[in-house]
Amino acid sequence: MKSPFTGGSVRLEKETRSFEYRKEAFGIVYHYYICNDTGEEFTTAELDTLNISQVHNKYRSRYGIPPVEEIKQIRTKYGLSAARMSEILGLGINIYRNYEAGEMPSISIGRYIRLIAEPQEFLKLVEINKYNLEPATYTEITGNVLRFLEVHPETAGQSELALFNNVLPNIYNGFRAPETKRIGEMIRYFAKELQPFTTALNKLLFYADFSHYKKFGKSISGLTYKAFQMGPVPTNYAGLYNQIVNNGYVQVCEVDFGDFIGDRFQTLREAAEEITLTPQELQTIAAITEKFKGISTSQLVRLSHEESAWMENVEKRAEISYEYSFELKHD
Repeated sequence: MKSPFTGGSVRLEKETRSFEYRKEAFGIVYHYYICNDTGEEFTTAELDTLNISQVHNKYRSRYGIPPVEEIKQIRTKYGLSAARMSEILGLGINIYRNYEAGEMPSISIGRYIRLIAEPQEFLKLVEINKYNLEPATYTEITGNVLRFLEVHPETAGQSELALFNNVLPNIYNGFRAPETKRIGEMIRYFAKELQPFTTALNKLLFYADFSHYKKFGKSISGLTYKAFQMGPVPTNYAGLYNQIVNNGYVQVCEVDFGDFIGDRFQTLREAAEEITLTPQELQTIAAITEKFKGISTSQLVRLSHEESAWMENVEKRAEISYEYSFELKHD
């Protein structure tokens, strides 16, 4: 990065600042560059996106408004167009599409969308609007939802609730609702490239999520991490990994070290390679994989112990705020 003022060197700075959004103040970790020659402050498009994303994420979290990806997922799981969702919700024809493009819903509409993420609640809404819909349209929509429930008798929300403490986006899950599918793909990637043991896998997930948040203001997995003796670990990681194995993403092979048995994560030869992670997210995971390739589990633990995220939370074994991502040393 060169200074736009002199072409000379610059330095990246960050500090806590308060920004107003919809007449409310939100504190964020503001990122900006300083020209070393003139002392002038400036930002880039990437930093502007990171800064405003923090503001929007905190607003959505405060009022229970789903993030953009979830707004789209709610629609697609019911097999509906954006225009049809607008119709069912009583919105203008292009409004739902605008929400998917990043426009912020009102608080009431945002909570409404959050509610219909549950199929049973969505069916109630469709039933209320039955006489405003064409009979064929009503039949198609209800059929889509009922088929979804047949395939997913335990809805995603119920499944995640059993595994995770934080199922709504907030600062402790990187403003992303946790999804076992995303986590499974992350673990499968690490298993294929590194075949890590459990302790190492905990750190790899931590660094991938926090590194991604550091750059883009959002985690990859939606996992919450706690500071334990051996470094940061996902909350309820034992139960989580059992589900990932049971869902066929990876297999665990026991390795006898004499004094103890270690669990090593490996890929299944017949495992499907369906990918829901974005190219940007895969790039972050690949970078973490390359950085820690060849590093032992004990070395990885020592590196994680140098992070403020661990040092300032280990005494109380507390949940780690993703704002610590901006202080990462080894990403």
